[in-house]
Amino acid sequence: MLKKHSKIVVGLVISAIFMYLALRKVDYDQMMQAFQKADYWMILPGLALLFFSHWLRSVRWRILLNPVSPLPIPTLYSALLIGYMANTFLPAHLGEFLRAYVVGKKHEVSGSSVFGTIVMERIIDVITLFLLLAITMIVFPFPAWVEKSGYISLLGVLILFFLLLGLKTQRQRTTKVINRVMGFVPEKWRDKFFKAMESFLSGITPLKHKRDYLIVTVLSVIIWACYGFIFQIFFYAFDFVANYDLPWIAAWVLLVITTFAILVPSSPGYVGTYHYLCALGLGLFGVPNSPALSFAFVMHGINFIPILLVGLVLFSIEGLDLKKAQKKNISDF
Repeated sequence: MLKKHSKIVVGLVISAIFMYLALRKVDYDQMMQAFQKADYWMILPGLALLFFSHWLRSVRWRILLNPVSPLPIPTLYSALLIGYMANTFLPAHLGEFLRAYVVGKKHEVSGSSVFGTIVMERIIDVITLFLLLAITMIVFPFPAWVEKSGYISLLGVLILFFLLLGLKTQRQRTTKVINRVMGFVPEKWRDKFFKAMESFLSGITPLKHKRDYLIVTVLSVIIWACYGFIFQIFFYAFDFVANYDLPWIAAWVLLVITTFAILVPSSPGYVGTYHYLCALGLGLFGVPNSPALSFAFVMHGINFIPILLVGLVLFSIEGLDLKKAQKKNISDF
């Protein structure tokens, strides 16, 4: 319990530091002017695109889940929104466990198997992000810290990918390597780890049809394109395109930079880290810090508040108990 609370406290402190960095040189009058001049009718198409992108995620998730169990898209869409809702106030991405819990509880599917597909989904997302970074770097010179973050992310994903591949195809050899690396860990915890991984790996299965790999790829590209277009919509809402002559590449650069906010440990919802990195990204294109921060607050609100509200409604409809769900972990599914 103490360890859990300490993680929350550390996250809040980091968020507070980043929020301070974002606000320290702000002209609040300019911020208010930017808020007042924004065209908030543009929120409607932005929201439509956001929820559409999440629906596409549900379609992609269904394809990943098909080898485990064919599940209806409405169920997956509901579980996805509930999980995203939980990520706005639960630490350590516990909303992802909640997604698996919701699906497992409703359809009597192994929660670990479902969670396996969620991890594969995240691997696909990071690979897509890295490809977007690589393509964007051809046109726009990113700061060194963005490039390093991309390489670190890719390295982490590759390690996880080869670990899963090894456990799937060379179980004995990979297990020996893991046992050597985890030699300092008590045996009972290692047994729990391998038990969890065995159940988890049941969700890492080849897709049913060869065409599914192409469909997953296309869906991933469209999902991330939706995110980029949401930024572009709000550039027009704040009149940044006319005032600061923002090029089309600005939306994709900002998408890459703000996505790295999730790599920085912080409070749930990426408060502070998102705002600082968003304003920093806009600064690369000459947008002053004050209106850039106003933009960051609106973008953060659009990405989290509607999901929070819809997720809470769906959570109530599903009749879920958050305390029971929080007590679950991957080895309990």
